[in-house]
Amino acid sequence: MRWLAGLLFALTLAGAASAQTQPHRAEAIFAGGCFWCVESDFEHLDGVIEAESGYTGGTLQNPSYHNHEGHVEAVRVIYDPARVTYPQLLHYFWRHHDPLDADGQFCDRGAPYRAAIFVTPEQRAAAEASLAETQRSLGQPIATPIRPASRFWRAEDYHQDYYEKNSLQYRYYRWRCGRDQRVEEVWRGH
Repeated sequence: MRWLAGLLFALTLAGAASAQTQPHRAEAIFAGGCFWCVESDFEHLDGVIEAESGYTGGTLQNPSYHNHEGHVEAVRVIYDPARVTYPQLLHYFWRHHDPLDADGQFCDRGAPYRAAIFVTPEQRAAAEASLAETQRSLGQPIATPIRPASRFWRAEDYHQDYYEKNSLQYRYYRWRCGRDQRVEEVWRGH
């Protein structure tokens, strides 16, 4: 019987160690133009477990890349709140898109490419505080709205990790679109 007690004790310790190494998971949804770029930016942030490209904000069921009317291209960020906080994600998001542009982002124009922060009721206060801080920092009207979170539809597999799977085409697209240049221009000196 001592061996059984020893085995149970060892399993308990192993379970506790495993629980300590498993990251806590939380989610946030951001739209900032082309979802390839938003996904790439967030996947390079420490504490982010995964970022997924998709569609949200509309009423169309089962949207696709060829038909996502009413939705915007967005990214669901899955993160470990012990390593990066929601306010830190917000701060990062503001500095990786153009919050002054209401008609799309960079070379992608129109409703599907408009920026937005999609929030749960628990995230709203932090998002509103972040928006107010961004407004004070830039001293201009902010065009990126805060919207209630709705169902997130994961985009087709070929859109996931596009920046890795098609790195040359992605880098050319990002450069041609002027994304990094415009972000630098907006945030220079802030």
